[in-house]
Amino acid sequence: MSQASVAAEVAPPATRRWWARAAMALAVVAILLPVAAAGILGLLGLLLICVGCVVVIVVALYWFLISRGVVRAVAGVLAVAPIPLLVVFLIRERQLWVVIVAALLAAAAVGCGRRALRPSRIDSLMPEHPAPEVHRPFIIMNPRSGGGKVVRFDLQRAAEALGAEVALLDGPVEIDVVQLARDAVARGADLLGVAGGDGTQALVAGVAAESDVPFLVVSAGTRNHFALDLGLDRQNPARCLDALRDGVEFRVDLGHINGRPFVNNASFGIYAEVVQSPQYRDDKTRTVLRMLPDLLGNGSTSGLRAAIGDDEVSGAQAILVSNGPYATNDVAGLGRRTRIDEGRLGVVTISVSDTRQAVGLLRRTHDRGLVLRTATEVTVDAAAEVIPVGVDGESLQLTTPVRCTITPGALRVRVPRDRPETRIAPPQLDWLQLWYLAWQPRRAA
Repeated sequence: MSQASVAAEVAPPATRRWWARAAMALAVVAILLPVAAAGILGLLGLLLICVGCVVVIVVALYWFLISRGVVRAVAGVLAVAPIPLLVVFLIRERQLWVVIVAALLAAAAVGCGRRALRPSRIDSLMPEHPAPEVHRPFIIMNPRSGGGKVVRFDLQRAAEALGAEVALLDGPVEIDVVQLARDAVARGADLLGVAGGDGTQALVAGVAAESDVPFLVVSAGTRNHFALDLGLDRQNPARCLDALRDGVEFRVDLGHINGRPFVNNASFGIYAEVVQSPQYRDDKTRTVLRMLPDLLGNGSTSGLRAAIGDDEVSGAQAILVSNGPYATNDVAGLGRRTRIDEGRLGVVTISVSDTRQAVGLLRRTHDRGLVLRTATEVTVDAAAEVIPVGVDGESLQLTTPVRCTITPGALRVRVPRDRPETRIAPPQLDWLQLWYLAWQPRRAA
């Protein structure tokens, strides 16, 4: 989807006003319905029961993760039991339909509100730049990535048909992709591309940035997080090669961790420790459940300290530093970044050392174990001289202190003009703004 077609989706002012009015009306009905059905006292009692069930579930899940044996089994039962018990209670009190309808009305109100507040300008999208013609594109392909997508989609033949030189990472000898990319630039390559995992893409992207040549992403990896954030087709990686015949450029930021480039994120603590295990690749779920009690349980201390701008966080069990902040205001947007060109690192730290902090995560407050920040530099330190770090899915051992920085607009990414997964960032739901939008007087023409 091009930016022109996205712009066409923005509603005119009059339509936005009616979306805002619909949101306000649906929200009022969602509140009044339970009151009319159960009364004020009945509604308060219902809310207390629902909140209590959520707290029990969260506490039980926490104990499930930090325990083993009988305690873990009991916690697993307690984490599931409140749901059917709550349903039975609501049926007995003849309130189940009220909760379901009110929830649907609330969801509809949120949807209408976000539709009304959707920006009239495409501020949430990265601006496109004209892409100069390339004559000697060079693409590195890993046939083992993504379960063999390079072979399955015949990417080598498709790229060579478009004039690209292709280097396959196939064989018993480990190939230095950084040197491979630098040698290609020295021979005159005017575009570097990767069909493979995010870790390989980051290393080659670093060479493209330092050489000031465009970088091409082909979504042939397993997760393709970077491709997702660029709006590329992850189901058919061959469509990414359309950028060679009809492309545009983004100027995106590039993160660095102890001098090594990364395009997605760097993780410290729990996740980094787990992926270090030799058993993780063969049985991810069992490995995680086996290791978490030692990483989260009583007496466990991560020793991680993060300096985030002027703030400092100590004792976090997990730290995630991302090349651009991830969406947090929309469940559908979690795990993706709409913009990677604002010159900011996203930082998330989680500290869950007891049940109080586990419940506090529901409130998303600093003193309850969750910190959400943006910064241009983050330094992570620990008592150990070397700590495990997951960088774009690769498991590394890095010397402390680990310094994460961001270089704004360092990478020229060439993408197809038509990108099927382009997505406008949902706006923050501001009910006061919705009120003014819904009832403000019409301006004279």
